[in-house]
Amino acid sequence: MILIADSGSTKTDWALVDDSTVLTRIKTQGINPFHQDEEKIRQIVSSELLPSLDKVSEGRGISALYFYGSGCTPEMGEGLRKILVDYFPDTREIECNGDLLAAARAVCGRNAGIACILGTGANSCLYDGTKIIANTPPLGYILGDEGSGAVLGKLFMNGIFKGFLPEKLKNEYLEWAGLTYADVIRKVYREPLANRFLAKTANFIASHLDEEPLLAQMVEDNFRSFFDKNLVQYEQVLEQKEYSMLNVQCSKKKVGFVGGISYQFSAQLKKIANEKGYEVNMIMKSPIDGLIGYHS
Repeated sequence: MILIADSGSTKTDWALVDDSTVLTRIKTQGINPFHQDEEKIRQIVSSELLPSLDKVSEGRGISALYFYGSGCTPEMGEGLRKILVDYFPDTREIECNGDLLAAARAVCGRNAGIACILGTGANSCLYDGTKIIANTPPLGYILGDEGSGAVLGKLFMNGIFKGFLPEKLKNEYLEWAGLTYADVIRKVYREPLANRFLAKTANFIASHLDEEPLLAQMVEDNFRSFFDKNLVQYEQVLEQKEYSMLNVQCSKKKVGFVGGISYQFSAQLKKIANEKGYEVNMIMKSPIDGLIGYHS
């Protein structure tokens, strides 16, 4: 049996797999070693994960554990791995990797390709089938993160309050969210996790796309910026002599996506990808199913 985890800051999706059969799926709180101390992580594993595992494992051992998550830099990931070793001492292989490698393995498998994350934040990489060989720094929602839900929220807020979007849309949004202009300013500039607050506007935008063409245009412009500012660099990498063989194996015009924003606005994403000369080969809301296929 192997145990696979895909974690964000809010929740962790776990899958216990026997050969290619998924025995159970478990959801726990998110585990992020960058934001949580050792005590909190141990509490989540011991009280939320292990009791659910014991119900289905029937005493059988887990041979490998593959954890993927935001905040799992090489340094922080090693600290998390040591915690997991304490709870799974007989598991012969335990890996802790970042969410970008999860995306690459989910959408590319063991083939070379370009993998992207479009959720609250955004990220991308060029993957050689084993490891990430190039990554355009996303820079976060203030300096970058083009294509993300947070940036989409910024564009939307700018539009409704500066008058580029209809007054009716502004009033509908404020009523939908139960907010005032002052509340929005406070949440963005004075409260933590402004990126999550901004990204939540995606649900409102998605529900009004058909009635307001300017919203569809805004979504497309956000994706257009993502392609222009993040993916063009990989074409340049593949043109370098040392990657000539990889260029043959990997079509630089094929790209895969994971994340709620890519899934929610898949029609607009495919339209802009086609405009930019790319072929979208896969869009997943979450990488967990792709990771199950990869490790099975």
